[in-house]
Amino acid sequence: MNLNDKKREVAREICRSYGVTLSVDAMRAFAEILEPFKVLRGHRLVDEGEVCNYMYYVERGMVLQYYKKNKVTVTEHISHEGDMVICIESFFLREPSKIVASMIEPGVLFGIPYDEMQAIARHSFELCQLIFKFYERSLIISQQKADVLRFETAKERYIRTMRENPEIIRRAPLHNVASFLQMTPETLSRVRAQVTEEGIV
Repeated sequence: MNLNDKKREVAREICRSYGVTLSVDAMRAFAEILEPFKVLRGHRLVDEGEVCNYMYYVERGMVLQYYKKNKVTVTEHISHEGDMVICIESFFLREPSKIVASMIEPGVLFGIPYDEMQAIARHSFELCQLIFKFYERSLIISQQKADVLRFETAKERYIRTMRENPEIIRRAPLHNVASFLQMTPETLSRVRAQVTEEGIV
């Protein structure tokens, strides 16, 4: 499969994932702006102080988004296959990012560049709808995470993640999972033992 065919395939997969149907012309325009990235473990997609110029669709691999607070690494989000990665404030406002986006695993991603995305959106209502869906999902995920952290216990947060996003539990480093769930590694180990003992799936 050549690169153009691959980009069209990925464009179709993104649209399916977001429940958007594009015309042939709109799909072609969207596929054309996708940029493939084959990256190694530890590669930083966005570094602190850089402007986030892409939204990244993860075809393969796992991405950690984090920031530093009092010299401690705080996990903001963990993404994997089928997810979109964006440092949202930096991307929208074109300001330096406070968030680092780094590969936990080697992977393949397809970038949607800010300038090209804005350009095609100006000429297509269909593509505006697709971009709106990107923003909508990102905001909903952020709100859901905030609600979970406010209202659920450590054990409830772990069980929810295990059921709704098991790849994070299976593949991400323990300390990153603990930070993502806003608990210490010791608390996470205790919760995991309780859940295993109780046979909760």
